[in-house]
Amino acid sequence: MAAIGAEMFPKSVDGVLLTSGVLAGGTRSYDFRLDLRVVYQAVCGTHPKPDETPYPVWMGLPPDSKLTRTELAQRVNACTGVNLPATQRSPAQQQALDTLTRQARIPERSLIGHLNWATWHFQDIVQKRTGGKNPFGNIGVVYTSASGQDALNAKVARYAADPQAVATLAADTDPQGKISKPTLSLRGIHDATAFVEMDSVFADAMRNAGNAQWLVQTYSDSAEHSYLHDAEYPAAMDALLAWIERGEKPTPQSLLQRCKAAQPTFGGTASWCRNTERRLWRPGWRLGSAEQRRNAGEHRLK
Repeated sequence: MAAIGAEMFPKSVDGVLLTSGVLAGGTRSYDFRLDLRVVYQAVCGTHPKPDETPYPVWMGLPPDSKLTRTELAQRVNACTGVNLPATQRSPAQQQALDTLTRQARIPERSLIGHLNWATWHFQDIVQKRTGGKNPFGNIGVVYTSASGQDALNAKVARYAADPQAVATLAADTDPQGKISKPTLSLRGIHDATAFVEMDSVFADAMRNAGNAQWLVQTYSDSAEHSYLHDAEYPAAMDALLAWIERGEKPTPQSLLQRCKAAQPTFGGTASWCRNTERRLWRPGWRLGSAEQRRNAGEHRLK
């Protein structure tokens, strides 16, 4: 949202601080949740249930659905035992959970959250943004399973994205890199909600728009999404202000030093300020269209 806002209102922005952002945009960041929905339905068959009116899962939910998050969590737990200790899960539950989490390489703790987004967020997108048309697709995507992979792929529902819906979602959510002001990003490399690969997509957008010099990307050795560590935020803001006001462009190393300097005030352990060096985190099969995920299919086996 901050990146899109900075593009929409450039005269109102002196600089941009991005933390844990979904910087690949809707057309690159959400299709893996369609993967979860179709595989969940093939494996568990309870979203929707057999006695509920069927609907294409790309729509999230029908407009008049009364399903609650508590009810969905109960369905997911009944099938996968995700809220149970591993020792209390049945073999069938553990196999279902393994099959689902391997589709997106997410930890078990993130499964219900991503299925929530693939339900109510999809419903919001389809009903309020794309005019009831489908912006998500999975034609040709190969899903993996510890056993019965061919049977799983034969059972999974297949959907083709509507080009107009994709274009509408892109116009609404995809950053174009049109930010010519100091832009500093900070992300946990193990974030299971907004994957680290998204930063590569955003860097490409900034470079293609001729604004690569305005972007500094830094990374924290963290698995959190909603909140990283106390000392990291004032350190990042201090670094951004120094860039805006004095032209002192930060580096991952300088941000690390600022974070350590902030710890006596904001607390935390030494590991909280553990930055990682910039890597080439290219978009793998977790991001992209059906064609892009299909072409990156070999990543599913790793």
